[in-house]
This record gives sequence, structure tokens and C-alpha cells, in this order.
Amino acid sequence: MYRMVLCTFLFIVTVYTVPVWAATPANPAANAKAAAVLNYLEQLPQRSEGRMLSGQFCNYGLTATKQPCEEVFQVTGRWPAIIGLDYADWSTSGLNTEIPNQVAIAYDKAGGWVTISAHIYNPANPAGGGLRDKGVDLKQLLTPGTDTYTRWMLELDCLAAGLAALQEANVVVLWRPFHEMNGGWFWWGAHDPADFIALWKQMFTYFTEIKKLNNLLWIYGPNHGSKTADYYPGDHYVDIVGLDAYTDDIAPKHIRGYEEITQLPKPFAFTEFGPHGSRNPPGDYDYLRFLNGVKEHFPKAVFFLSWHDNWGLMKNKNTKELLDNPWIVNRDNLPQIP
Repeated sequence: MYRMVLCTFLFIVTVYTVPVWAATPANPAANAKAAAVLNYLEQLPQRSEGRMLSGQFCNYGLTATKQPCEEVFQVTGRWPAIIGLDYADWSTSGLNTEIPNQVAIAYDKAGGWVTISAHIYNPANPAGGGLRDKGVDLKQLLTPGTDTYTRWMLELDCLAAGLAALQEANVVVLWRPFHEMNGGWFWWGAHDPADFIALWKQMFTYFTEIKKLNNLLWIYGPNHGSKTADYYPGDHYVDIVGLDAYTDDIAPKHIRGYEEITQLPKPFAFTEFGPHGSRNPPGDYDYLRFLNGVKEHFPKAVFFLSWHDNWGLMKNKNTKELLDNPWIVNRDNLPQIP
């Protein structure tokens, strides 16, 4: 039986002024703060230093916490510029936006920026969960009258309510849905590109035109490898592009797809990074290897998001040296955008 997920939210309203230097996001109605954030990111590759924002993922749903960022600060004296959170709630095979939002609002008020992903449960599975289900027909998510469509719209409503709470709190969200869509490990992945693009556009249109979510910057984040640009929804539906990469070696032989994806006219980021691979890293990586590899081979990167646990900044080596490097922008270096 399909289980409804209860979403509760914290609402805070903040008034801000319009920056005169705002860029133009994919959503024409995006608010001035979102436009200013995008404009700042677009300018970073032209700078001689202070050109890549640091980031740390800080867990999912009920377990979301700023603790990983706090540990970074305790050891390095630096707060990561970006905190990463996810709306997945593994305990219910559904979603929880309340706890991640509390963490996001606090980090934003302290001067940091926020990126949110969602390991979305499979709406074609009436029991919930099903993150790694195979054989999902994406067209069913787009077809009114089907049970899958009905469950999908409830899921979109839950996500939208969480993102709306952050809009009320004046939090810009670097929103990264459907990540690693070029791989076959999530239910939305490795489909016909046209079907995936239709699904992306459906979410974009529903969130921007119906739900009036004007605080989002939309991130297209495939896994490094093949077909990194094949699923790109188009310039009018994306603000930032990126790659998820789990590897020690920060070089084109080991991180593939950079040249392809940076041909797209959007700022580029390492939307997830983890050393050693996607399973059971030992936590002994030298993070200066990452920085030096970025400088040499991937200089267009405007931010990175280290994954948590043994991939994270504080589980590995030379984090202080990484965050102290002039190339890196930390929370205290970010522009204060009202």
C-alpha cells in the first residue's frame, strides 16, 4: 500500500533588496537573490584566485545535521561555503524536508549557501522506496490518470512544499534533482534521453509556473563517464552543470565527460566528489591531490561538494591546506547577498 509522507515545515519571511548586477536564471521569475548567486558563480572562472567554493554534504532527511561542517571548522578554522543536504528519508522509504530545512536555514543565516538533492522514491512502486528499481516507464509519470502519475504528483507536492519553506526563509537552493541520470543505478537513470528530458521539464514547469518556486537554481548533474550531455534538458531549464566523480585521480583519464559538459553554456561544478570510489573508502586521501588536479585539468569548476562519511573533508588528509588555499572560497569569503 502506498504510504503518504507527512511534510511539516518552518516558515520565516525575510525582505531583501534587488542586486543591480543580477544574472538571468533559467526561470525568468527567479528572485533577485538567486540571480545574484548565479551571477557570482558565472564570474568565478575569470578570477585569479577565490574561484572554487568548498562544500560538504551533511546527510539525509531525519539525519541531516551541520555536524560535518562543524567538524571542518573545529580543525581548520574554516566553514565550507556550501552545505549539501538531501530530502530522502530512509526510515520511511519516503521524504523528510523538515529537518534538512532547519539545517539549511541555519547555515544560510550564518552566511553559507545551500545545495539540496533528493534520492527520490519510485512512484511506480506502490509500497514506496524502490530507489534502485529497474524497468520504470517514465511515460507513466507524465500520464494523468495513472496510479504512478498520482503518486508522482504527491511526491512533487511534498518536495515543492519543502522548497517553498526555504523560499519563505529567503534561502536560495542549488537544486539538484535526478542526479547521475546517465547511469543505470537509480530508477530514473539510463532511460531514453527524450523521456528523461520530458520528466525534467515537467518538474521544472510544475515547480516554477504552478508552485512559484523562484528561489531555485537548477543543477544538471550526471555521473562522470559517457553521455554526460545526452540528457541535458536545454538552456532554458538548467542553470548549472556538473559531474559526480568518485576517484583518487583528478585527471581526464579518470574523470570523463568534462569537455562534453563544459561545452554547455552554464557554470560547471563537481556536484559530488569522493576519493577512492563509490564504496567503502579508507579515509586516507590527500585532498591537495583533488585541488591540484582541478587546477590543472578542470579549471572551470566553480564549486565542489565532498560527500560524507569516509569521503568527507574531515575523514581525509590536508583539509586545512585545501581550505586555506587562495583558489578556494569558504563561507567567510562569500558575498553577503541580502
